[in-house]
Amino acid sequence: MSKGKFALGALIGAAAGVVAGILTAPKSGKETRADIKKKAGELKTEAAEKVDEARKQADKVVKDARNTADDYRGRAQRAFDSAKKEFKEESKK
Repeated sequence: MSKGKFALGALIGAAAGVVAGILTAPKSGKETRADIKKKAGELKTEAAEKVDEARKQADKVVKDARNTADDYRGRAQRAFDSAKKEFKEESKK
C-alpha cells in the first residue's frame, strides 16, 4: 500500500471519528454546529497543507526526471557525435 493511500485513509478515518464523536456528544445543536465548523476548518487547513506538501514533492520528482533526461540526452548526443566523427575519419582512409 502506498504512503499516499494510507495517509488518505487515515485522514478519512480521523474525520469519520471526529464526526461520530461530535454527533454522539451530549451538546445542544448550536454547540454541535460550532464544533463541526471548527473541525471542518481544521481539516481543511490540514488537507491544504498535505496538498502543498504533495505538490512540492511532485515538483521535485519532475525536476529530477528532467535533469536525468537532459543528462542522458547529452550523453547520447556526445556518443552520436563521437561515432559520426570516427565514421568520417574511417571513410577518409
